[in-house]
Amino acid sequence: MGTPEFAVSSLQVLIDHPQTEVVAIITQPDKPIGRSHTPQPSPVKQLATTHQFPIWTPAKVKNNSELIEQIKSVQPDIIIVSAYGKILPQEILDIPKMGIINVHGSLLPKYRGASPIAGSIINGDFFTGITLMKMVLEMDAGPIIATSQPIPIESTDTTVTLTQKLSLIGAELLQQSLLPYLIGQLTPVPQDENQATFVPVIKKEDGQINWQEDALTIERKIRAYHPWPSTYTFWQDKRLKIIQGEVLLSGKDIPGKIWVTPDKYPAVFTNQGSLKILKVQPEGKSVMSGVDYLRGWPQLIGSILK
Repeated sequence: MGTPEFAVSSLQVLIDHPQTEVVAIITQPDKPIGRSHTPQPSPVKQLATTHQFPIWTPAKVKNNSELIEQIKSVQPDIIIVSAYGKILPQEILDIPKMGIINVHGSLLPKYRGASPIAGSIINGDFFTGITLMKMVLEMDAGPIIATSQPIPIESTDTTVTLTQKLSLIGAELLQQSLLPYLIGQLTPVPQDENQATFVPVIKKEDGQINWQEDALTIERKIRAYHPWPSTYTFWQDKRLKIIQGEVLLSGKDIPGKIWVTPDKYPAVFTNQGSLKILKVQPEGKSVMSGVDYLRGWPQLIGSILK
């Protein structure tokens, strides 16, 4: 059970594993993409289609008796979940003999919840990793089967780049740990509830920049919210996406006020420090450098972003 690119590497491991047989794939329904809004299959469905597995794309999993019967019909020994995107009810958790394993994008019990990768960037962590966890009804609270070595988070990592790294690490950990778990060599260990932290579902409005925050926090959010929901502000009532920024230790002025750096980039005062705008995307335009943006809209200097 999986949906985005993050889950593809884990599925490939299961396909290639000499001692496992993939009997069915469950992924989210095709979703409209781009300006044409043409429905596109998920990355997991695309891979599954090339192997002609049974593919199920239920719109819901809760109170879905048809889905439960489908899963029971293939008599799974185990189900692997990787970024599927829906909460599983107890009726599904109870079906496979060896339970359900989740490939989770943090070192649990840190960052339970829907956005562990973005959360690790926003909080300025230096390391993250992957946890294989036996799923229970409570969100990401099940016993731990295996964890990866800590993976460094680079100062330039976005959710895209960190997800790519963790996808491969998760697949590698699954390959190493699945058979030992199935034959009883790995015993799941309960999580320390006292150490548990949580990250929420990211909403579109989370991407709007609050210039009252400090520059470091804003720069981290730019990387964490790439590509979605992206970080944005408003100038002359038009949306302005900030694609890449750099923290500057500058003087103090009104948060949101724009000034120009010696190398001709726009920078924005925040509650602490300034954000140098390296790449930006004006509403209805392509991504451009901050220098080019300021050259086209010099009246930006001295104005205040909302």
